[in-house]
Amino acid sequence: MTGHTFDIIIPTFHPGEEFAGLLSMIRKQTALPEKIILMETLSGDDTLQDFPGCECYPVKKEDFDHAATRRLGVSHSDAEAFIMMTDDAIPADEFMCENLMKALYSDEKVATAYGRQLPREDCREAEKFTRSFNYPEESSVKDIGDLPRLGIKTYFASNVCCAYKRNIWDKAGGFTERAVFNEDMIYSHTVMEAGYSVAYAADARCIHSHNYGAAAQFRRNFDLGASQAMHPEVFGGIRSEGEGIRLVKSTAGHLIKVGKWYQIPGFFVVSAARYMGYRLGKKYDKLPKAAVLRCALNRDFFR
Repeated sequence: MTGHTFDIIIPTFHPGEEFAGLLSMIRKQTALPEKIILMETLSGDDTLQDFPGCECYPVKKEDFDHAATRRLGVSHSDAEAFIMMTDDAIPADEFMCENLMKALYSDEKVATAYGRQLPREDCREAEKFTRSFNYPEESSVKDIGDLPRLGIKTYFASNVCCAYKRNIWDKAGGFTERAVFNEDMIYSHTVMEAGYSVAYAADARCIHSHNYGAAAQFRRNFDLGASQAMHPEVFGGIRSEGEGIRLVKSTAGHLIKVGKWYQIPGFFVVSAARYMGYRLGKKYDKLPKAAVLRCALNRDFFR
């Protein structure tokens, strides 16, 4: 229905119960992919699983890389476009792919379009607010001219649910060769520097959220900070702490407004862990290797 062919590419690692729901909802879409390509991360004695109707390709756990694994997935696609997803995100309705592709082809200058993430029913209140903070109800299009106004959020996109034009992808060289995190934002920077734009499609909705504790947030943000330190050409001149502080203040205000002020102490603990992980990650190259491996989420990457 979009007039353009597309594939869906999903890295998987021991997918949970929601994965069956993801595949089921993909097959109910008003715009259907040519192929569903699964990059299956295997560890130990794992064997390649058979998911009917999908093309499955193995990746050793020690070889998994946020950028390289997805690049490999793209090499198996011949479509005009492709949609990146994660194995724990579920389309909220049957129009997700159609609306994502409409946003992608709304203008010849749009290189990529990412969708809106909605919280799960069991999501904590702070995380629900974070979803609405990062994924508002209004669609938009960003380019390099928005950098003074939006700062680091100019490059924001998410491979949880994100569509790419293949011809621009090939011209831009695709994702960076290796990335522990932020491969989507690094790509946004690349295409924006070349004069293209990134669309946010608020009507392309998927359900995706986590209830991470302080330790998990510390490790995720360590990898986040390290990925920014590894790419100073993208993040070197932009401070992201300001956006984080704005989110913390807004979330605390929201918890008071909805009468859940008692959740604020726990939220502050998690926020402090995120900030400490991020700051340490920014200095990963100055830390002993053993310390990096203790702090990192994707330890195989740093090995």
